[in-house]
Amino acid sequence: MQPRAFAFLTALLLGVLGLGSVAVTDWTPAPVDRAAVGAVTPGAAGATGAAPGGTGQPAAAATATADPAVWTRSTLRNKLMAEMDATDPGVALADLDRITKQLPYTVRFCHPIAHELGHAAVKRFNADFQKVISYPHETCAAGYLHGAVEEMLNASAQPETDLVKLCAPKNSGPCIHGVGHGTMFVAKQDVAKARELCNKFTTDQNRIRCSEGLFMQLFGPDEEDEKAKANLPADKLAQDPLYPCKEQPALFQSACFFYAPTFYLSSHDYPNHPEVYAEALKWCLNGKASGGAVDCSRGVGSRTMKYNLDREDWAAQQCATAADGWQRKACAEGLVSYYTVNYTEAGAAGRLCAKFTDKKMQGYCRSASGLSASLD
Repeated sequence: MQPRAFAFLTALLLGVLGLGSVAVTDWTPAPVDRAAVGAVTPGAAGATGAAPGGTGQPAAAATATADPAVWTRSTLRNKLMAEMDATDPGVALADLDRITKQLPYTVRFCHPIAHELGHAAVKRFNADFQKVISYPHETCAAGYLHGAVEEMLNASAQPETDLVKLCAPKNSGPCIHGVGHGTMFVAKQDVAKARELCNKFTTDQNRIRCSEGLFMQLFGPDEEDEKAKANLPADKLAQDPLYPCKEQPALFQSACFFYAPTFYLSSHDYPNHPEVYAEALKWCLNGKASGGAVDCSRGVGSRTMKYNLDREDWAAQQCATAADGWQRKACAEGLVSYYTVNYTEAGAAGRLCAKFTDKKMQGYCRSASGLSASLD
């Protein structure tokens, strides 16, 4: 047989075999685990995590770069800790910033991971705090800085005096917020003792900043550590759903009410039950008599945005379920506050408001952002 004829027949045979394989191959796409990817499709069942009743466990497949197809807190934390061990905190934080901006669902657990990086950095650099914070640390709402301050205070022989020196001379808000987290470690989750430590600051502004970290740590402890678990007895919560906010001194109440929804959402399994955001707004009404309902509603808005950065309009729709305008407005303020903490570039607030399809929520958003009523 001539070589050209042989080549032609070979090509024809391969073509027939190829068509045959296409015919018998099942090309149906594998089902996507929306629980793991954060369910980015607005309105999908279980959109904040798994479909109701699902496990919420991520897929195990990996990409060509050896990164998992879907990040979990543990897989992302392990990658970044390894990067920091091999290089320095700056490299790990830059990678964390890149991943959270590319995949907004990872923002749900980026702050606690950044905390852990801060803890590890203090140990690595033998408590040289200035060295630790010499790396850019604004990623994930300054979680790295918070963790570093926590570790410094936790290891201090004189935390009562060191806490007012640690952030000096700048005394920036994020640093003092980190001190607030640290007071809960020093006080072993005793709110009254931690509050006494925050009162070591000489100005009300810094005491309030400290209280924000204190109550964020109380209601949403970051470390997977039994010693860091929220100290919220069930019997106390049964008597007062917003315990212990009502019993706090006036200066500390606002932060307490603002962060209380963090515990409510986590204890009601928000990843598998998207309806819990609207229910949290109703729960906040328990604070009306004590004046805490507005701060609580702002807190719901903030957490709703944090856990749903990949679907901003859906987050706004949850705020829109509130029966009264004052609560929808407060919730919108919370949406804006978290969005602009995460996206610090100019124009972020206007970009957020433009994504809301509900005109009233869009108006609340623009008002909270200090923008005009017009989108022009």
